[in-house]
Amino acid sequence: MKHFLRQQLARYADRQGELEFLLSREDIMKDMEQFLKLSREHTDVAAVAGRWSRYQQRESDLAGAQEMMTDPDMAEMAEEEIASATAELAQLETELQRMLLPKDPDDARPAFVEIRAGTGGDESALFAADLARMYTRYCDAKGLRTEIMSASESELGGYKEVVLRMEGSTSTSAGTCGAYGMLKFESGGHRVQRVPATETQGRIHTSACTIAVLAEQDEVEAAKINPSDLRIDTYRASGAGGQHINKTDSAVRITHIPTGIVAECQDGRSQHSNKAQALKVLTARIHEKDRSERAAKDAAERKSLVGSGDRSDRIRTYNFPQGRLTDHRINLTLYKLLNIMEGDMDDVVEALQAYEAAQQLAALENNLN
Repeated sequence: MKHFLRQQLARYADRQGELEFLLSREDIMKDMEQFLKLSREHTDVAAVAGRWSRYQQRESDLAGAQEMMTDPDMAEMAEEEIASATAELAQLETELQRMLLPKDPDDARPAFVEIRAGTGGDESALFAADLARMYTRYCDAKGLRTEIMSASESELGGYKEVVLRMEGSTSTSAGTCGAYGMLKFESGGHRVQRVPATETQGRIHTSACTIAVLAEQDEVEAAKINPSDLRIDTYRASGAGGQHINKTDSAVRITHIPTGIVAECQDGRSQHSNKAQALKVLTARIHEKDRSERAAKDAAERKSLVGSGDRSDRIRTYNFPQGRLTDHRINLTLYKLLNIMEGDMDDVVEALQAYEAAQQLAALENNLN
């Protein structure tokens, strides 16, 4: 294990002792807010310190087994212990590295996935529908719930624009995370190369969609928005939905006047539910705008992790004739495109999470040097 990691882990062990002393003081219970703050920190610190203690114990076991190798009668037992300790140390080191990385507080949140058709006309809209299906199937396989918040359909059955909401959590190589933590690296430009269904001469066309993944904010964030900054319009919903959707002005469009950000929802059964859903999307978009502006300010100090996520960035190409997916940010190429389009996205998602973790670890090391 690298020296800078050992330094960091030793600090956790020291901090655990400090917190246990502070929590044992009689006067701490007089300040419940401080007590809860220290208790939460102690829980996090103790988890890291516990794994670090186990790592040190297995290092000691490994050293003892290596000494035993000089005794012919103990050599076979020593070999087994060396193999066991070496494997566990590698696993523990990976766990500890992940524990030390800064956590994105939004990773546990539900996500809005906004997919918009770009260049390519009808083919782009069909590709948008294919992407929506891919994400829906992936989330279904992971046990996440998916719903369509709003959709603007094209004539051929695709989407000019569709907003999906994903909720739930699952285990990945980066630990347990929510829908946003799983899908946040999907933001950007997605390019497809294939023969469109409307192409009569078999020529390959290139079209594109843009995706934005937003973290859903809680009601506290929504409450911070000044109601006087909002313009709320109602209108008659269009599209599939039967007689009800065409007879009432249940669709809602909310505009945040200071920023010009707009959100709308028409898929609910009532104006009230559509207004609540649209406000959630609007809050997420405002939060993402603030987040992007902060990231831009930080760009001079450090590189963005796995691209900026800006919709103008071309992050990925889906080449159907070759059955190839290429993620340009991390130079990842997979020849299993049809499986991926059916929702088998684990290799893509985990590669992006691993790349982010490696970048964060390198930044942590540079900050300590």
